[in-house]
Amino acid sequence: MSDNPIIETGERRVNEAVCIDTKRIFDSCVSRDCLEDLRVTFFAHSQCLIDEAVTIKTRECKIEEVSIDVEEVPFNRGFYSVDITFYFKLCFDTYASPCSTPQVAVGFAQFNKKCILYGSDGNVKVFVSKPSNESVDCPTAPRYTNPAAKVQAVDPVILSTDICDACECGILCFSSLPQSILSAIDDSMPSQPPSKAVLVTLGLFSIVQMERDAQLLIPAYDYCIPDRECNCNTSNPCDTFKSIDFPVEEFFPAERESGCKPCSSDDSDEQQS
Repeated sequence: MSDNPIIETGERRVNEAVCIDTKRIFDSCVSRDCLEDLRVTFFAHSQCLIDEAVTIKTRECKIEEVSIDVEEVPFNRGFYSVDITFYFKLCFDTYASPCSTPQVAVGFAQFNKKCILYGSDGNVKVFVSKPSNESVDCPTAPRYTNPAAKVQAVDPVILSTDICDACECGILCFSSLPQSILSAIDDSMPSQPPSKAVLVTLGLFSIVQMERDAQLLIPAYDYCIPDRECNCNTSNPCDTFKSIDFPVEEFFPAERESGCKPCSSDDSDEQQS
């Protein structure tokens, strides 16, 4: 008799219960951070554009890199401190005079965030064999089962941009950037003492998760066999384009939900009376 009998669950059948090794989320938190007056750091060429500008406009802001550090919290077993540093890349349109053609200045800002999450305990060392390293007596170094922090975030919302005199700013520029960012910058020379400073206020949405390797028992329905053939017809790009649905939602924004009643002058008069 089979140890894993077939179980009927609605319209599908569970063929067996299987054990998988996967990441389990032990704790998580969601954040809505308003980052007020972050000073933007520029390099030589971009700082010259900022110093000569009479007005600037923020074109876009993207998360360029995220640094994550996990440390165990003393005297609180199972909890871990997660130190997160976001590095933002900002592009500005700078105008040296009214009605002139804008030039793009690129700068960087950073934000530090800390949270404490539960990650459970685990002092096991994991050894994994790799066929490519069979000639080595110890193919792979041990991997400890410490929890790993995972950060999910969307590019921040630009709330405001201010330009002021650098001497009156009172907020210092940060002096270090990850090497991955520095290697991608053409203009990486340090700038002279700036005469103007740029402060931005950003809105950031993020989710922080504490994950750990775990073995879970789950129901298995069947193998994942694709039911669609691969479309390899790339000879006529126009035919491929015609098969794409027209993006109606891009041209016609969604209407207000029926449950939301717009305010009218009659309603305000009744409330005042």
